[in-house]
Order: sequence, then C-alpha cells, then structure tokens
Amino acid sequence: MILSHLFYLISASSVALAQSRTMGFIGCSMAENVAQGYVAVGGERLWAPYGTGAMVVQSWTSPNSASWQLFDRQATQNGKPTAVWVQICIFAQAGATMQEVTQLIENARQHAAPDAEIYITGQPLYEPGQTCFLAGADGPELTDSLAKQAAEDPALNVTYPGSFLLRQGEVADGCHANTAGQQSLGNQAIEFFG
Repeated sequence: MILSHLFYLISASSVALAQSRTMGFIGCSMAENVAQGYVAVGGERLWAPYGTGAMVVQSWTSPNSASWQLFDRQATQNGKPTAVWVQICIFAQAGATMQEVTQLIENARQHAAPDAEIYITGQPLYEPGQTCFLAGADGPELTDSLAKQAAEDPALNVTYPGSFLLRQGEVADGCHANTAGQQSLGNQAIEFFG
C-alpha cells in the first residue's frame, strides 16, 4: 500500500513537472548553460537541458536534422511546446546569416504547438575584455545583432527579450558559464521567460 502510494506521488509529480515545462529551446552548449541555471534556480517553464552541445545554427537549418529529432523527442516527453526560445549560436568559422536565422524560426514553428510564441536571442554577451573564443572575437555581438534584426521584422513575429550577459568570474573556460554563471543566466532567463 505504501509503495503504491509512493509510486502514485512520484508519477503525479513527474506529470506535473512535465506539464510545467511548456517552453522548448534550441541552441548549443550556451543554451544548455542557460537551461542548467534556469532549473537550478527553480525555473519551471523552460525545458531542462537535453544535450544540445555544439548544435550551432547550421545544426538547426534542416527541419529533419538530428538536432530537430532530438527536439522532437523532448516534445514527446514534455508535450509540444507552446513557446520556443531560439538561441542563435555560432562557431567563428561558420558564423550565421539572416537567411539561416529565418530558417531556424520557420523550423521552430513546424516543431512546436500551433501558434507557439517564438523568442529569439543571441548567445550570451560578455563584459568588456572578454569574449567567447569558439564564436570568434565579435561572434556573440553578431548573434545578438541577428536576434534584434529578426525581432524587428514583423513578418517573422518573434520576441527579443534582451541580451544574456556573463560577467567577470562567471566564465569557466573562456566561453561557457561556470556554476555561478549558470545561476546568473538562469535568473536572467526567469526575467525574460518567466
């Protein structure tokens, strides 16, 4: 009796948690950093991390890519998202174009619930004197600029909530957030997405 009651409580809390995770996301390890921090500080809307490391813009331009297949598995687990956060994430050598960003937005609409709200940001920016070596010297700024440009186009119908920022002492390896940085990004995500 106690065991069946315990199983019911665990199942009910798992269902409640899955139902609260109504916002999907795409991006790379930088999006994972945000999601890790978001979960750590108690955020409930955004999906938990699901292994999007190294999945830069070009990983998401084909609607049938391995990245979108991974997204669809998360959607099966959490329900089709009613909102999707698109993080523009790049490697220096590949960069990104507005055409690619537009394709990401179109693909997000295909893989989400009908009429899902789309949010768009670049990867985190850094305080002066820092940048992400993987994205290149002006890479984070390029991604932020592309996100703003997308939000300014009424035909794309996306929301730019602001820039994520990693401060001194919040970076682990010259690019990614350390534990304090993840928590900072998580708090910023709560401000942006709820």
